[in-house]
Amino acid sequence: MARMSFLEHLEELRTRLIRALGGLVVAYAGCLVFANQLFVLIKGPFDEAVASLPAGADAKMVQTTAMEGFQLIYIQIPLLAAVFVASPWLMYQAWAFIAPGLYKRERRWAMPFIFSTAGLFILGGVFGYFVALKFALAFLVGISQDIGVSAYITISTYFDNFIAIMLGLGLVFQMPILIFFLTLIRVLTPRFLLNNVRYAILVIFLLAAIITPTPDVVNMLLFALPMILLFYVGIGASYVLMFRREGRSIPWGRIILVLLLIAAAIAGILYYMHTELGYQFVRQAPFFIRR
Repeated sequence: MARMSFLEHLEELRTRLIRALGGLVVAYAGCLVFANQLFVLIKGPFDEAVASLPAGADAKMVQTTAMEGFQLIYIQIPLLAAVFVASPWLMYQAWAFIAPGLYKRERRWAMPFIFSTAGLFILGGVFGYFVALKFALAFLVGISQDIGVSAYITISTYFDNFIAIMLGLGLVFQMPILIFFLTLIRVLTPRFLLNNVRYAILVIFLLAAIITPTPDVVNMLLFALPMILLFYVGIGASYVLMFRREGRSIPWGRIILVLLLIAAAIAGILYYMHTELGYQFVRQAPFFIRR
């Protein structure tokens, strides 16, 4: 393998950062064309949360400074959209930087790494938009209505919360990729992960309790269960890598059995929510409401 000096590594990092920034600028220019439509899309969860409030409730989104609307509509929102649109290109530049330090057989993971990383990042944003935001806004906007106080939320405050949830969940959904990469460079092993799974689940529930906007156990499970599922997906990817590295056959029978057990557990939780907690399942996000 060819070796690179420290200065050559810095030059390579500089090149990759410039190319990543160039792709982000191109994506931003494209998203800027749809700036008004993107604002309507981002404001959608707030409008749905307000529509779900009791009749006579007073909740509005307001602008408090002259530049607030311009900065949000034409700079911040298109930039956030550009991050998601350009995520495959950004992931490719990240892989191109670390690939020279890997063995030739390990570089074959390039395309799966790029598409899975970008796909999980976008999936985290989709989960945040259609599920997490709706629950958070329905609770937060409704608090003031219960005590007879009108809710006037600035567009900057709303967008700050929006971007925190979208990017935060996008990063959280990278858990399987992180586990796979740490296994690839031999920092973690599947056996170590399984031996410490109880600590990982504890940390996940603590994190879910922090980011969940309500004290409801169901809402906390709504955040924790996807993270636990992603953790086990990461363990599965780690095992696949280990089997490929050692030249062993993949035990598909056990994998299918584990998937069936997970599906049964999810079905049991949904049944409990419906029969014991009084949740009614609907066809639109967040897909279930309390009766």
